[in-house]
Amino acid sequence: MRSRNVFGAMMAGVGLAGLMLMAPVTGAVAQEGKAGGTLKLLANAAAGTIDPHINYTLQYFQINYVLYDGLVTFRKTGDKTGFEVVADLAESLPKPEDGGKKYVFKLRKGIKFADGSDLTTADVVASFQRMFKISGPTTGTLYNGIVGADTCLKTPATCTLEGGVVADEAASTVTFNLVAPDPDFLQKISIPHAAILPAEAPLKDSGTAPIPGTGPYMIASYDPNSLLKMVRNPHFKEWSKEAQPAGYPDEIDYGFGLTDEAAVTAVENGQADWMFDPPPADRLAELGTKYAKQVSVHPLTAMWYAPMNTNLAPFNDIRVRQAVNYAIDRAAIVKLFGGSNLAQPSCQILPPDFPSYAPYCPFTANPAEKWSAPDLEKAKALVAASGTAGQEVTIITEDTEVSKSIGVYMQDVLNGLGYKTSIKPISQNIQFTYIQNTNNKVQISISQWFQDYPAPSDFLQVLFSCASFTPGSDASVNISGFCDKSIDKKMGEAQTATIADPAKGAQLWTAVDKAVTDAAPVAVLFTPKRVDLISPRLKNFVFSPQFYWIMSQSWVE
Repeated sequence: MRSRNVFGAMMAGVGLAGLMLMAPVTGAVAQEGKAGGTLKLLANAAAGTIDPHINYTLQYFQINYVLYDGLVTFRKTGDKTGFEVVADLAESLPKPEDGGKKYVFKLRKGIKFADGSDLTTADVVASFQRMFKISGPTTGTLYNGIVGADTCLKTPATCTLEGGVVADEAASTVTFNLVAPDPDFLQKISIPHAAILPAEAPLKDSGTAPIPGTGPYMIASYDPNSLLKMVRNPHFKEWSKEAQPAGYPDEIDYGFGLTDEAAVTAVENGQADWMFDPPPADRLAELGTKYAKQVSVHPLTAMWYAPMNTNLAPFNDIRVRQAVNYAIDRAAIVKLFGGSNLAQPSCQILPPDFPSYAPYCPFTANPAEKWSAPDLEKAKALVAASGTAGQEVTIITEDTEVSKSIGVYMQDVLNGLGYKTSIKPISQNIQFTYIQNTNNKVQISISQWFQDYPAPSDFLQVLFSCASFTPGSDASVNISGFCDKSIDKKMGEAQTATIADPAKGAQLWTAVDKAVTDAAPVAVLFTPKRVDLISPRLKNFVFSPQFYWIMSQSWVE
């Protein structure tokens, strides 16, 4: 899904023969269940603010899809149709007008927020203005193509998006005007950062104070130290089963603070129903045998990677960045994550089975389409040519076991290349924002990226375009500070071509993937798989390629 606080616990050296790569349940609702009861979820820690326009974590994106709605959303189903955009608060998907620069949405009638107020066109306009006024993390990357966005990015407090988002209250329509055609526009407004909130929503991060939404659930209370409690939205009436089906549980309790070990035991025994964090290493063999029916493994369109600051020594030298890529033994890192059942080596930006993906790995011994082994000789030659050996380097990791273990491995790699390397673990609650801010002078870090939407621009343009780099900001997802005008131009050409000729656009995005990979602003390490452990009383576990577990569609017995 996206780069944010993400599951991670070291799972090295454990056999997973009993864990099945399970096919997801298909259909928006695979079978009819029974409403009622309380669904009990666990996570090591909360994921920060519950403001849907600000939070950029996988953990809370997953719940925001049942709390909030956008004009459009992804189909809530457990097969590949889960990547398809469908109408949500809008009556239907609009057809692009004005050469792809204009979209007119007509709102459904009778939809209310959880506080009982009616959804209006004014709420839509105010919500998009709010995203910019509070400097949402994706306004400069996903929504900067809306007319007026450039002014809003410069002076957020006075944002109006004049001419860009225009309401017609009488007709119940909202018109979006874009600076240029964008083939991914509907996908971009399908994620929680484009959720429609009441026009009166505070123009600041709401923190722990819930904002009313239109989904089947609402937040009753939130204490980041203990519990996030969600209950039914009394004003919700199902308007589209494929966009926002009614939920089964009466209540969803998300508890925080248990250790991984304690959480596994609780889920095994049915005292809790699911855990966000993966099971720890010493429990996987047990789960793969005794509790195999309660475990599923799913491949993800995602990557673990090491961003390198292209504006700070020694990584402002492309030879050093390429040297790191050549020196990494990706098979060793895969073992740290849990082995080949849970990850596969990769050294390109786009993940397998993703639009425009074509196997490519220039940073490997005996270059081929896929990574095979490190090339230390070539790596050391590049460092020698750069003249940077002996410089000090600090690696910023999350304080999770797997992130720290990968950091220790990377420390050995960098020391072997001649650098003086140290590691600085930071709480996973703040590490992602910390490594984005140039004021912290982060040289290299360990991070993850999970798709926001299924298009190559979400990896390539969002992470590596000049527009996605904002110095001094906690919301600058171009962590490497990479800005190559020629590659930026290629990205624009790929976007434009995708509209008129999707096949040509796909080819151009493949070329962009190779160009960014060659420039080595990051070292891609591997693509992960998701391990889900559920309780014996939880039924109808639907795994979406976009949302992952669609929790509202499960029930408990």
